[in-house]
Amino acid sequence: MSEAEPTPHPEDPDAQGSVPHIDTVQPPPVSGDAFLSPAPDGTPKGLIIETSEGSQELSARSTTDAGELRREVGAVLRLPEGVAIDPSDIDVERSDDETMIINMGPQHPSTHGVLRLMLELDGETVLRTKPVIGYLHTGMEKTAEELTYVQGSTNVTRMDYLSPLHNELVLSLAVEALLGVEMPPRSDWIRMLLVELNRVSSHLMWMATNGMDIGSTSMMIYGFREREMILAFFEKTTGLRMNHNFIRPGGTAADLPDGWEDDVTIICDTVLPRTDEYDELLTGQPVFRQRSEGIGTLSAEEALALSLTGPILRSTGVPWDLRRAMPYLRYDEVDFDVIVGTFGDNFDRYSIRLNEIRESIRIIRQVVEKMPTGDYRVQDKKVTPPPRGRIDESMEALIHHFKVFTEGFRVPEGEVYVATESPRGELGCYLVSDGSPKPYRMHIRGPSFVNLQGLPLMMRGGLLADAVAVCSSVDPVMGEVDR
Repeated sequence: MSEAEPTPHPEDPDAQGSVPHIDTVQPPPVSGDAFLSPAPDGTPKGLIIETSEGSQELSARSTTDAGELRREVGAVLRLPEGVAIDPSDIDVERSDDETMIINMGPQHPSTHGVLRLMLELDGETVLRTKPVIGYLHTGMEKTAEELTYVQGSTNVTRMDYLSPLHNELVLSLAVEALLGVEMPPRSDWIRMLLVELNRVSSHLMWMATNGMDIGSTSMMIYGFREREMILAFFEKTTGLRMNHNFIRPGGTAADLPDGWEDDVTIICDTVLPRTDEYDELLTGQPVFRQRSEGIGTLSAEEALALSLTGPILRSTGVPWDLRRAMPYLRYDEVDFDVIVGTFGDNFDRYSIRLNEIRESIRIIRQVVEKMPTGDYRVQDKKVTPPPRGRIDESMEALIHHFKVFTEGFRVPEGEVYVATESPRGELGCYLVSDGSPKPYRMHIRGPSFVNLQGLPLMMRGGLLADAVAVCSSVDPVMGEVDR
């Protein structure tokens, strides 16, 4: 590396510019920082590169006012007017030399690849936590403005890549709401079958990775083993194991394959008894219970104030599930229970996901029994391309097919918000149409993004060793956070 002129340090009153900056090593930094030692004559051999995340950075305690230190249990939770927090409950007076700020991630395997947690520690006790996001930058919401509604599913399916069919569903429901089309019954039941299978596969992935985070390598093997059966069925149905582009505005890309009933029945008959094995393996295991019971607790009031949804909210005892509270598709025609917890801790979140696998299998069995015959997509020529067989027989059908997939279809002007219950919580799509074949604006309410707000509260006062388990219990998918 070539040498450069020293850049004034930000603490220098004559300094110009802002971080990130490059500073020569003179004198050497304190022990613990990465640096290159100076030569005997005092000239620097190398450079230190310091970077900053700006407003996302976790400031030192000496430069953070008391109001900011109270934020995790104060302003963020929007306490009623006139209610004050007892300053004695907040470690405001602690000096910097008693604490240290460390990074966990973004490369740490348990932070899901691209999540960075800045932690202020007093020994091994976590005082403050700040999730730092933005390392993925997919830009899918802006990309949607340059894609037609026909192409939209190829974009959103890559957000929450562990439950891609839920992403496709919420976009399709929003577009169909603006179109005002009535969906064929078979289309709704096919979609329910696929998203519930997707919920099972997502929870199996969580069971696997959460087991690994806590130290159960066996659970990692078992979770992937059962999930593989579902992905194989998805590949048979949609052509792909993930990122399917199968649920589209107007229905689905194709009908279910021959023999799908037998395939789904085998999945249900295999996964259901194996959930009992997971139960036996983990639920009564002393180490697992010690790392989950009473760890990362959250009250119902805190969860509601932070707009948390999904298993995190239900773990606090709030029975909020959009499939029951605001039914979509045909969820009002099937029987299932909404699983809730009591203490809002890691163990409750584990128990809820384990039992939601069982409830989803219960729904899937009902879907197999009630699946109607008929069309798998709307027969509206303005929205739906012609059958594949017609393209070889009719020039008009070929032109129609060409126009649908090149120009797309026009959606009436308006705006709509549609929400569904993904494995992680409320997945919403806000869509604005200007009457063209492309969305004017699209915004996705990603549950992983919102649920990360709960991390500082859940980690506060816990041990550093529990930070991994708490982060895992949130089940964040960063493709959905940095969309």
